[in-house]
This record gives sequence, structure tokens and C-alpha cells, in this order.
Amino acid sequence: MNLMILNLEIQEFITKNIGTTISKLALQKNPFPNIDWICILNQIEAKTKAKDKLPNWFNTKNIIYPSKISIEQTSSEKTALYKASIISGENLIDLTGGFGVDDYYLAKKIKNVIHCEINPELSILVKHNFELLNATNISCYAGDSLVTLKTLNTKWDWIYIDPSRRNDAKGKVFMLKDCLPNVPENLGFYFNKSNAILIKTAPLLDISAGLLELQNVKTIHIVALENEVKELLWELHKGYSGTVNIKTINILKDKNETFDFILDAQTELSTFSLPQKYLYEPNSAIMKSGGFDEVSLFYNLNKLHKHSHLYSSSTLISFPGRVFEIQNAFPYSKTEMKMYLENTKANITTRNFADSVESIRKKWKIKDGGNVYCFFTTVENNHKIVLICTKIK
Repeated sequence: MNLMILNLEIQEFITKNIGTTISKLALQKNPFPNIDWICILNQIEAKTKAKDKLPNWFNTKNIIYPSKISIEQTSSEKTALYKASIISGENLIDLTGGFGVDDYYLAKKIKNVIHCEINPELSILVKHNFELLNATNISCYAGDSLVTLKTLNTKWDWIYIDPSRRNDAKGKVFMLKDCLPNVPENLGFYFNKSNAILIKTAPLLDISAGLLELQNVKTIHIVALENEVKELLWELHKGYSGTVNIKTINILKDKNETFDFILDAQTELSTFSLPQKYLYEPNSAIMKSGGFDEVSLFYNLNKLHKHSHLYSSSTLISFPGRVFEIQNAFPYSKTEMKMYLENTKANITTRNFADSVESIRKKWKIKDGGNVYCFFTTVENNHKIVLICTKIK
């Protein structure tokens, strides 16, 4: 870690150039010849990324950033805050500390937090930042976290792990055994050190595949931010063998949308109908969960088709996702399309429909945008239909 980056003039230069195109800056002469120009450019680019994602870091003077990619891959403050709502206790060890955003928020619920990071330079950088952020109850350990776990010889209230995919695993189906650390392989050892484990994985991981690799899973949290699934959180408890709880959360600017259910519970099948007055599209966290029958039952909504995952009702209800009022519904045919949508402007969504959004736009010369929302989908009788809607929320 080059502490010269903390020079007042360099820090002012970095702040002044937040949001500036890096490729343009790179062509300029380095105004600070005593420090590597690439290092300064990296700080500008990474701090720009942190502005919305990590406001506490962005607004704290003299924070040092790792690479832009590390900032892109780290948790946001909002998702880290959600993790902190899951845990409690006296002590926690994070085996994959990284930039330390999760630990900063976990340390607000836990008295003593250990941040393990295999990269010694990153470990020093994070320790520096924690001091500036006044996170005094976090201790940083550099090196192999398995060695640290053995050396400390402590019983932990929680172990937290955010495994990363090995470089040679790219292109393969996402499996936990292809990540570092190898959680399935080390699970027995982890449970000797703690009765509770929280694992963060990318949303790419299939829930069924994860359950095959892991043991003692009590709850799976599916976390979306502004309707984009950011992470899956696997809550494991030693000796647990009951049903798996699914908790979905979509963190929005002004509220959180939540929907919970028990995985593989013996539930009735969804009810079905043709489109009624209102149309409901679940948020991305629910879509990832696969709890489509549970949504139909809990909200007393009819599905349009088993595989369409769109719902309808005659009266308006509050719903975790997008809600529309249906203005028109017609069969997907040349005559109807020419009459209602050709050469118009609309937002298009396809659900259980053979043609892609791009091909529909091209075929019928439909421009993107406006206040009209069109759903191309399949209903229960397997007929292809188009729904023209106005958005309620």
C-alpha cells in the first residue's frame, strides 16, 4: 500500500476527477511524478464506483481503494446491512474478508469480528480504512483463513464465508466445490468451530444444486437491490434437518418488498384464469426463488399459465413486484398486431413466449419506451396473447 496516495494534493485531485472518463485522463501527463499514474487513475475509477454503492467509504477522507473490479464485486452497503439483520452474538470470523464492507456492518451487531484476507496488501489497506471508519471492534488477519481458524482455536458464534470461483472454473456450471475456499469439503471442520455459518454466493448458483452440496441449511435469503438479484445467503445451523425457509427481499429506495415461504412444502397447485383487470409480475428475488405456486396461494391470484409466472385479479391488491392495469388483450396474430402495435412505441416484456423482445420489435417496428407496457405471453389454453397495459407501480 503506497501511503503517498494520501498526500493532500493527490486526494484533492482524485476527488475533483470523480466521474471523469479514465481513458481521457490516462492520456494526460501525470501531475504527481513521485507516484505511479496508474495507481492514481485506479483510485479515481474505484472511488467513482463507490459513490452510490459505498457512500460511507466515499464520504470518508483518506479511504484507500483496491482495484475497480474489487469494488464491483464487493457487497453494497445496503445488502451488507441486510446481512447484519440475520446474525447476532459475541464473535464472528469472516474467512473471506475482501474489502470489508460486510464486516463493517456485521460488527455493528457482533462484539468482536475477525477479518481474514489472503492478500496481505489488501488486509493492510482494509485495516487502514477500518480505523478511519472508527470500526474499532474488527481485527484484521492476513493469510490463509483456514490456518487462522485453527490458530485462534476459538468457538465462534458465526462463521461468514463469501467463496470466489477459481480461475480454472470459468465456463463450468457454478458449483460451490469449484470455489475458494471449498465450502462443501471443509464444512465438517467449520462446524467444529461454530454452530452457525452464513455463506454468500452469486445469484448464478442454482438453489437445488446448492442444497445438494450443502448440509444443515435452515434458511436461504435471496437478496435483490432495485429488482436485480445481487446475492444468495445460505444460513446453516449445526445438526439442523428441518424444512428449508426461503426469504426473498427486494431492497428499494423507499421500502423493502419481502415474501417468505417454506421450500418443498406440500402446497396446493396454483389456480388459473384468463387475464382479468390487473396483471402482476413478481420481483426478481421471487422469480429466483421459484415460489410461483406459493405466490398464487398467498395473494389469492390466478396464474395465466403454469410456465408464464404472471398473475391476474379482478380487484387491485398490494404486491411485491410490478403491477399493471390491463387495457386490452388480444391473440398474437398478424391482423391484431397491425391494428394495435405496428409502428408504435412501447415497453415490451416476454414471458413463456417463443419470440424474443428484439425480434418482436424488429418484426413489428415497435420503438422502445413510453407509457405503454406490452406483455407477450401464453395463457392456460396454450394460446399466445398480447396484453396492453398501463403501469400502476
